[in-house]
Amino acid sequence: MNDPASDHDRAAVAARAARDGAAVAADSFRTDLAVEEKDGKTDVVTQVDRDAQAAVIETIREAFPDDPIVGEEADALKEVPETGPAWIVDPIDGTNNYVSGSRAFGTAVAAVADGEPVGAAFDCPALSDTYSVGPEGASRNDDPLSVSDCTDPEAATVCPTFWWDFDQRDQYAAAARAVVERFGDMRRYGCAQLELAMVASGGLEGTMTNLQVNPWDTVAGVGLIREAGGVVTDLEGDRWRHDSTGLVASNGEIHDELLAAAREIEA
Repeated sequence: MNDPASDHDRAAVAARAARDGAAVAADSFRTDLAVEEKDGKTDVVTQVDRDAQAAVIETIREAFPDDPIVGEEADALKEVPETGPAWIVDPIDGTNNYVSGSRAFGTAVAAVADGEPVGAAFDCPALSDTYSVGPEGASRNDDPLSVSDCTDPEAATVCPTFWWDFDQRDQYAAAARAVVERFGDMRRYGCAQLELAMVASGGLEGTMTNLQVNPWDTVAGVGLIREAGGVVTDLEGDRWRHDSTGLVASNGEIHDELLAAAREIEA
């Protein structure tokens, strides 16, 4: 059983660490950046990503020096420990947006215990929005979050999320088709944590993928949605975990329809 006092401390550190990483990103936003490719033309990284992660880790280490840290960049761990406390960091989620000058990016930090989030924050400096979740609930800029109460799929807005690479464009097309045939409208923002946060805040009714996704792209946002009253499952309809295949997140009211759409991607 988690210690509520400890969870509160970890949620506070997550918020502080996300703010510190976002400040590093904000300082270089819309400046001349040297952009490097990682695993493809759309998978890019900058020195600012590395510097922001270093700032996040420094803040975490000051409070919890012995906790393992899972992160997207550098030599951080890449898998979430099954037991005990850990931290999950994405220094700039939405790097493609960041380098192109789009405001849809942010720093995500989640504290987990036995793989489950106990506190998290997603700080979007260019949008002036900070999402956070902890023992006291989920909020944006200190205002409580609640998922949309929309019950009609034909009035719902859904986002097919994450990136289907060039050898998976048939799946990308299938995901888009499944959304536009079942729901009122479709969005894509190029920043998974923001898309999840928008489900938590009612800006979207759902977001989904059939892919197995990285924990640094997801865990903070999943924590927000659940605390805001939404539902997040895998493709089987089971409770989503950081190592699940597929991610289907909704306000709960349209979940069955969204799950059916996600299953159509590989049908």
